[in-house]
Amino acid sequence: MVREFELPDVGEGVAEGELVSWLVAAGDTVSEDQPVAEVETDKALVEVPAPVDGTVRELHVEEGEIVPVGTVIISFDVAGEESEVSRTSESATGDAASEAAEQPAEGGEPAGSPGATGADTEDVAPPEDRIFAPPRVRRMARERGIDLSTIQGSGPGGRITAADVQAAAGIGTAAATDQAESQPDGTTAGGAAADSGGSSAESEAAGAGGGPTEETVVESTTPGSSTQRSETPTQVESADRDRTLAAPATRRVAEEEGVDIDAVPATEERDGEAFVTPDAVREYAEAQRRAQEADREALEAGEPVGATGAEFAEGERERREPFRGVRKRIAEAMVESKYSAPHVTHHDEVDVTALVAAREDLKPRAEERGIRLTYMPFIMKAVVAALNEHPEMNAVIDDENDEIVYRDYYNIGVATATDVGLMVPVVEDADRKGLLQLSSEMNEVVQKARDRTISPGELRGSTFTITNVGGIGGEYATPIINYPEAGILAIGEIKRKPRVVTDENGTESIEPRSVMTLSLSFDHRLIDGAVGAQFTNTVMEYLENPSLLLLE
Repeated sequence: MVREFELPDVGEGVAEGELVSWLVAAGDTVSEDQPVAEVETDKALVEVPAPVDGTVRELHVEEGEIVPVGTVIISFDVAGEESEVSRTSESATGDAASEAAEQPAEGGEPAGSPGATGADTEDVAPPEDRIFAPPRVRRMARERGIDLSTIQGSGPGGRITAADVQAAAGIGTAAATDQAESQPDGTTAGGAAADSGGSSAESEAAGAGGGPTEETVVESTTPGSSTQRSETPTQVESADRDRTLAAPATRRVAEEEGVDIDAVPATEERDGEAFVTPDAVREYAEAQRRAQEADREALEAGEPVGATGAEFAEGERERREPFRGVRKRIAEAMVESKYSAPHVTHHDEVDVTALVAAREDLKPRAEERGIRLTYMPFIMKAVVAALNEHPEMNAVIDDENDEIVYRDYYNIGVATATDVGLMVPVVEDADRKGLLQLSSEMNEVVQKARDRTISPGELRGSTFTITNVGGIGGEYATPIINYPEAGILAIGEIKRKPRVVTDENGTESIEPRSVMTLSLSFDHRLIDGAVGAQFTNTVMEYLENPSLLLLE
């Protein structure tokens, strides 16, 4: 019997994913739960397991394709059962395809929480049998015929970067630097992104089943736009539509030609909607190339160019890549946070000389248990104590019901820089855990975020976020709130600074002290300036006197 397997919902709210790589080939024997493919969503890189014991019959999707949830990606011959009788006549197939044309590929609103800046943890080498590389880098390697397993990655956690692939291809250092993607190797002062609230995801659908024909039609709907059906054939010819019908093969042609299928003029319609053919895509692409060539010739001749678009040939002085996945989700979350919550940032400095000494005393004990003890667990405990004293900072505004929700649990988000964007893994119930347990759990989820093995559930549910801008030498920042939380605390680099110190006899002297900066951004709708300052003062009190943390 033939068992067709659809791309499952790999996380709440995820509507589509990019099939990064196949882990099996046609003819391979697989067992139930054996990973068969790697799929990257806007939250994580996940392995898709086989649902049955059997033999791989056919792979229906190519590596690098964007696949909506529910699309058939692979079929199996189930072990111990007879093969299914082949499909019915050609006419029946055509009828089924026509029926499929009436069903649009569904999009969704991916919920998640990519977020802010990095945390203080060690890089861990990836397993020997696992290759970490973003989809763009994998595509680049395929185009150049390079085996990624032969490349030593220079990114965080051993991830392979574009520069690594270009170096392996023999491209000069200068060119590789120009083409390489930006890799955050520490922390930045960008702040956190939203943890809740979805955004419309564009469905660039690949066809279901193997060998899609021109009669298998997928609709394309622009995110955030209303869907309106064309009433007359004259409307079909207009480009830049909100909706386009096209076969998966046609969409593949559009992707190869680098054109927006919604901008291709259509001469046909199906069910009242614009229908684009492969020939129309190729004609449009050729027209675009001719227009760009004319623009370049006009520029070289010193003539003004009226048309908009790229002024340079691809690969000369510009490069483009799709704006989607984690990076797009971060951008949407940043905009939502900044425009929903009026931000105010309170800055201060704290003398952490005693904290530095306490950490140095405890580090050997932690290392004996295999735990790397950083300053972050101490700061998390201080923040939890301050949240307990100032519950407004742990609250959230329910805009739909016009209510303030005070939360009596403390889930701390740790903003983390990764090579695909900024995420906020969450340490739950931080008030119930000691320093070593906090340190161990934080190191684990942060490393999983950097390796893209973290689950969507581990990126949700934070009540307050801490972001470390000191990892790259930063002092102050204006972090963006991890909306809908009420606040986010940025910690700066600990530096030795001169301070006036008063001894027990009241004598003052100037001494070098360890000083750390704090930057607290908060939602001014809920938090008054005085409350923000009081919260910061409470955090400072615990950091100046780490022995007080023993009471928490």
